[in-house]
Amino acid sequence: MAEISSTLLYSAFIIYLFSTLFFAMSISDKKNKDAAHTKKWGKVGFISSCIGFVSQVGYFITRWMASGHAPVSNLFEFTTFFGMMMVLAFIILYAIYRTNGLGVFAMPVALLVIAYASMFPRDISPLIPALQSDWLKIHVTTAALGEGILAISFVSGLIYLIRTVDQSVSSKKTMWLEIILYSLISVVGFIVVSLAFKGAGYQSAFEIMNDQNQPVKIVYEMPVIAGPADGKQLDDSFGPLFSTPSWMNGVNASIKLNTFIWSLLSGVILYGLLRLILRKRISAALQTKVNMNSDLLDEISYRAVAIGFPIFTLGALIFAMIWAQQAWSRFWGWDPKEVWALITFLFYAAYLHLRLSRGWHGEKSAWLCVLGFWIITFNLIAVNLVLVGLHSYA
Repeated sequence: MAEISSTLLYSAFIIYLFSTLFFAMSISDKKNKDAAHTKKWGKVGFISSCIGFVSQVGYFITRWMASGHAPVSNLFEFTTFFGMMMVLAFIILYAIYRTNGLGVFAMPVALLVIAYASMFPRDISPLIPALQSDWLKIHVTTAALGEGILAISFVSGLIYLIRTVDQSVSSKKTMWLEIILYSLISVVGFIVVSLAFKGAGYQSAFEIMNDQNQPVKIVYEMPVIAGPADGKQLDDSFGPLFSTPSWMNGVNASIKLNTFIWSLLSGVILYGLLRLILRKRISAALQTKVNMNSDLLDEISYRAVAIGFPIFTLGALIFAMIWAQQAWSRFWGWDPKEVWALITFLFYAAYLHLRLSRGWHGEKSAWLCVLGFWIITFNLIAVNLVLVGLHSYA
C-alpha cells in the first residue's frame, strides 16, 4: 500500500507539471487574438489539474490506510497535504473566474511545495502519544485547507505586483518584489542541491548526547555548515563551520538549521545565475509575459482571503486550542507554533479591516497578500526547522 501511495503522489506531481505547461500554452498567443487557442489549452490545463488532484487524494487515502492514521503528522505529510489543499483552492477559484494566467503561477507554487516536502523523511511511523487523537485530523487538515486557500491570494497578489510595479527604475518596490521571487527560487535551489547530494550518496555522522544523557548518532545528508553543539564528528567529511546555538534544543536541531542555511545559500546561487542569464531583474522579465486584468486579480486575492481566513481561524486557533486543553490542560501556552498561528490570524484580520474599512484595494492589497503568505511559509519552514517547542515533533 505504501508503494501505491508513493506512485500516486509521483503521478500527481507529473500531472501538475503538465498542467502548468498547458496553462502556459494557453497564454502563449502573443497577439492575444485567438480566443479558441486560449480556451482550448486552458480547459486542458484545468482538466489535468483536476486529474492530478484526484491522484493526490488517492495518495492521501492509501497512505492513511498504510499508516493507520491521518497522514499529516510530520513535515513530509503536512507539507504534501498543504500543497494538495492549494491545488483544491486553485481548482475552486479557477472554476469561478476562468483565469488561465492564475494557473501559470499557482500550479508551479503547488509543485514547489510538494517537491519541498519530498526532501524530508517519508517513512511511515506510528504516532507518538501526543498525536494519538481525533483532533489531529480535525485541527491539522482544517488549518492546511485554510492556508491553501490563502496561498492563492498570494499567487494572485504576486501576479498583480509583477503586472503593475514600474520596472523602468529601481525602487523599494522592485527590491521587495525580487526578494519575494528569491524566496521562491530558494526552494527550487534547495531541492536541486538536496537531490544532488543524495544522488552522490553524501553523509556525515556525529555523535551527540540526548536529553537522557545517552549517546545518539545523527546523520547529515548535506555538507555540515551548522554542526551540533558539543557533538563529535565520526568521519572526515567537510565542516562544521560553526556550532548550532545552544538555545536550539532537540536531537535534530542542528540538522534542521543546516537544512535552512542550505535553502538560503542555494537560493542565492540560483538567483544569481538567473540574473546573469536574463540580464535584468526577474520580475522585469516576467512582466513582459503577464497580461491579465488587474481588477480581476485584486478580486481573486480578496475572495481567497475572505474564504480562507475563517477556515484557517477555525482550524489553526479554535480547534487547536480545544486539542491543547485536552492534551496539555491549557488552551494557550505561547509555543512558537501557537504564536505564529496567532500572528497569521491577526495579520489577515488586519487585511480584511484595511480592505473593507480603509479601502485598501489594488497594490496595497496585493502587498498584504504577499506578506501574509510569507508569514505562512515562515511558520511552515523556519519555525519547524529552527525554532523548537511542543510542536517540534514535526
